[in-house]
Amino acid sequence: MLQLKSILNVIDNSGAVWAECIRVLHGGRYARIGDEIVVVVSKAKSNAVTTASGAPKVKKGDVRHALIVRARKETLRPDGRYVRFDDNACVLLNKQGEPLGTRVLGVVSGELRQKRWMKLLSLAPKVV
Repeated sequence: MLQLKSILNVIDNSGAVWAECIRVLHGGRYARIGDEIVVVVSKAKSNAVTTASGAPKVKKGDVRHALIVRARKETLRPDGRYVRFDDNACVLLNKQGEPLGTRVLGVVSGELRQKRWMKLLSLAPKVV
């Protein structure tokens, strides 16, 4: 469960390292795995991937949409098991709602399958 001012790791290769949640998009106060949020990039890599014009994809202070892929708060699965992760993590999205980066650099939750994020699941090295 993430809310305003929550800090997340960014696990794609867009160039961002940390992001801070500034808005939960579905209208509630808290966001869970598979929910879209609006974030501001708190820390970015200086030698990040660049676009065709030579500018970095993201820089510190950029406001972007993101998808939550891991959360410290445990999630109940239909078979009765709970799953929780060591950190809060997200993947940045572009204006069309697709992942901004071309690679995902960590495990993602299986709950994304129910939310129809198949493109992201195919980029992830492992789904838990």
